[in-house]
Amino acid sequence: MVIPRRCNFTQMGRYGNRGEQCCRQTAERSVNWLEMNMWLSAFAFKEGKGRNAIVIDPSFIKKSGKQTPYVGTFWSGCAGAVKHGLEILGIGVIDVDLHECMMLKAVQTTLEKGEEKKEMSLYDWYAKVLEDDKVRLQRICKVLVADSAFSKRPFIDRVMKMGFHVVSRLRHDAALFYTWDGKPTGKPDRPRVKGDKIDVRNIDMSKVEKLELEETSGKAYALKAWCKSLHRVVSLVIHELPNGVRRLYFATDENMSGRDVVEYYTTRFQEEFCFRDAKQFLGLTDCQARDKRKLDSAFNSSFTALNVAKIMCKEPGTSIGRLKAQMVNAYYAQRIIDVFEKNPNTPLNKESINEIFSFDAEAA
Repeated sequence: MVIPRRCNFTQMGRYGNRGEQCCRQTAERSVNWLEMNMWLSAFAFKEGKGRNAIVIDPSFIKKSGKQTPYVGTFWSGCAGAVKHGLEILGIGVIDVDLHECMMLKAVQTTLEKGEEKKEMSLYDWYAKVLEDDKVRLQRICKVLVADSAFSKRPFIDRVMKMGFHVVSRLRHDAALFYTWDGKPTGKPDRPRVKGDKIDVRNIDMSKVEKLELEETSGKAYALKAWCKSLHRVVSLVIHELPNGVRRLYFATDENMSGRDVVEYYTTRFQEEFCFRDAKQFLGLTDCQARDKRKLDSAFNSSFTALNVAKIMCKEPGTSIGRLKAQMVNAYYAQRIIDVFEKNPNTPLNKESINEIFSFDAEAA
């Protein structure tokens, strides 16, 4: 947080108490980032009501060179195109009532392009990452929230076998059917599970529950529906926006209320802000090392520093940018005091020191 520009090993040696080589060697050590960030998230969410969920989302990391392990072409949502670099899978935890997200772990995508077609798909690899840490993640909760790219049957089935329930979003043209509520025929066939097809532009109001959503505009309708692509009954919410666009949110837990489905999914976007703040203020994309261990340390230390900064920003009106500006100013002020051997606590110096701390913080 006290490094004003790029956060790399050279800058750490310049601004820290240890040398550059020491920082490089320390980054090669193994650290249990998940347990550390789970403790930080529990401390940050102690005022919540316990409505938590695990969130996942991949993020593109720009990286130059060709010798970095698993460097390649990945989709960049910001650029809207495929670009050369790295990709990480961010795993976080959200609190629906506090409307906040804390990052737990970042894992670099280590799937080669050849492997993606032969052995496993990219979404199989994402599921494998969750499976490796499922025991510790399920200590927090068993609800997994992901964007619409993850609403594929192979991924959903594999994650549900681990014990998770998934909240996500379907395509606008997904094939959906009302659940069958007729009486059994008594014939020796498989029981009927789906009824008429759902027309999202002409909903049968007798089979849905209208939701009153204060946070979002538009109309929302909740019901249980049979999803053809997932081959299962889901708790569905049809959200009709004022401009006529319809969004389809779902949860694999049939007993989850429609309001919870909407609140869980909309809170997922807080993870996007974690990526934004880590890239803008905490040097998530600054490390240009070619060692996978050092890259893993750089990604996870950036998110851990972000979690600590969020806990420090609990005061209203304090942002990550304002906090970073104050910490940079405090660092420079302390360096000046140490060099000139001045006492900052004297009445003459105290006012000037406070002015230095707040310099540039207002603009941030």
